[in-house]
Amino acid sequence: MDRYERIVLLHRLLHASRRPVPLTKLMDELGCSRATVYRDIAYLRDALGAPIEGGDGDCASFRYAQQETARFELPGFWLSSDELAALLAMHEVVARADPGVLSGALAPFRARIERLLTEHAAGTALPMGRVRVLAHGVRQLDQHLFRTVAAAVLARQRLRFAYRARSTGNESRRVVSPQRLVHYRDNWYLDAWDEGKDALRSFAVERMREVEKLPDRARDVPDAELDAVLAAGYGIFSGAPRAVAVIHFSAHAARWVSDTRWHSQQEGRYLPDGRYELKLPYASSRELLMDVLKFGPDAEVVAPLPLREEMKSLLALAQRVYEKAPRA
Repeated sequence: MDRYERIVLLHRLLHASRRPVPLTKLMDELGCSRATVYRDIAYLRDALGAPIEGGDGDCASFRYAQQETARFELPGFWLSSDELAALLAMHEVVARADPGVLSGALAPFRARIERLLTEHAAGTALPMGRVRVLAHGVRQLDQHLFRTVAAAVLARQRLRFAYRARSTGNESRRVVSPQRLVHYRDNWYLDAWDEGKDALRSFAVERMREVEKLPDRARDVPDAELDAVLAAGYGIFSGAPRAVAVIHFSAHAARWVSDTRWHSQQEGRYLPDGRYELKLPYASSRELLMDVLKFGPDAEVVAPLPLREEMKSLLALAQRVYEKAPRA
């Protein structure tokens, strides 16, 4: 354990304990000698201003002064090397999955973490190329627009914007009370109370433009109602669930499907012949069927009957396309 990690752990031990912590316990927890514990205590107290109380001797014990404990925290990024590495990896997820959205704002933050990790590694450069994020289906997102929407969600202010629906291409003007931002399948959506429709709606953030924060206080909708209307059915384009889909996957596909979380209320089980049965509520048959189609002949929609018939129609239409000669 390096010095950074010992200082962090020493701070946490003293901060969490209401009673003096014996020297012997500190030696055991930090995995170091008596002299090293005293050096770390001296550094924590003298260099960082920690309100440490305690004395010398083999039976010594230490604690934070009770009146100062709540107010003292380590300055800056005092994390272990493993925690810093994990934090930097998470930054890569944000920076590469949504280029430009936060990368500029987080650049100083990242540079500071990299410096700390380089110090931990005795000057060795970090091989950040070993952290790869391969985003799938990311749609272009305006950085300024995203920040305005995020700020309105947190500040609880209404938003006014123009919105072009993907399904129809029609544009409308909306005034909404933003409820929460949702990152779903590598893209951002805004759950909001639509003041004009007097109902909950979900908006794809990249389809919004001319976004303006209003001074009006946003209406708050309880989480339970948001979940019931916008999150209970399968997919982001959903309302209340229409039915429960039953899908059978081949034994080959079961190895992947059984480990995948499709829905918070899904139920799955292996069938006697090795196939896998998945049950999940859905509101948008379009998105659900698109996912099932990815498995080709390894997936079969069993129920309900209207969903099975819809899948049969999609497959029939696809077959007709391939029965024709390809157009130049």
